[in-house]
Amino acid sequence: MQLTQIQKLTGQIELLSGLHIGSGNTEIHIGGTDNPVIKNPITQQPYIPGSSIKGKMRSLLEWHLGVVEVTQGQPLSFKHLNGLSGGTKQKAEDLIRLFGGAPDSNNDDALVKKIGPSRLSFWDCSLDQAWVTEMRDVKSLPLTETKMENMIDRIRGVAEHPRNTERVPATARFDFNLTIRVHDGEDLLETVLQGLKLLELTGLGGSGSRGYGKIKFTGLKMGDESLQDRLDKLNP
Repeated sequence: MQLTQIQKLTGQIELLSGLHIGSGNTEIHIGGTDNPVIKNPITQQPYIPGSSIKGKMRSLLEWHLGVVEVTQGQPLSFKHLNGLSGGTKQKAEDLIRLFGGAPDSNNDDALVKKIGPSRLSFWDCSLDQAWVTEMRDVKSLPLTETKMENMIDRIRGVAEHPRNTERVPATARFDFNLTIRVHDGEDLLETVLQGLKLLELTGLGGSGSRGYGKIKFTGLKMGDESLQDRLDKLNP
């Protein structure tokens, strides 16, 4: 097995609705939000962790392939391949090629060597600095918003358990890039694009069922080759 190419996909993620990816902050400060977004500790600007994109994209592709019942909700791995067959098994092997599969001592060494190391590297997505300048310097607006929510008692019609959630507002743009390590001239790009399209259709971050996290990829390209039309035409 030989590393023959490293493909780099670049573009932007545009928010079509407010995005919340939590920081895991366990403290609630007076006048603060109950649920802050994750921020760069140096710049205090929100960002999208590469791990959030990878985890959601991997999960969606496994659901789309129909292997979640076989894996019993665990991430697809080498140990699950024996329960698959035909084209589904081949596609499952491709998913492990892309995302990795944590082999153990019970796995077939020949299969582990055949699949090899994980191919994808997801990078944290920082805010587009042109958008930051527009918000701060031109419009004098903050980079996040606070959304108030509550639960309504169905009988009394009274709002209960008020809470506030910090979000990055719609129109925000993040710089996106990932790399694909290509071994022996293989072509896994179609699966990657399918994963990106599934992200567009289902969103990122928390509270997607309440309208959060709707995104769109723009200006997607690989090197000098545009992939945007190819992504837009996909219908998984």
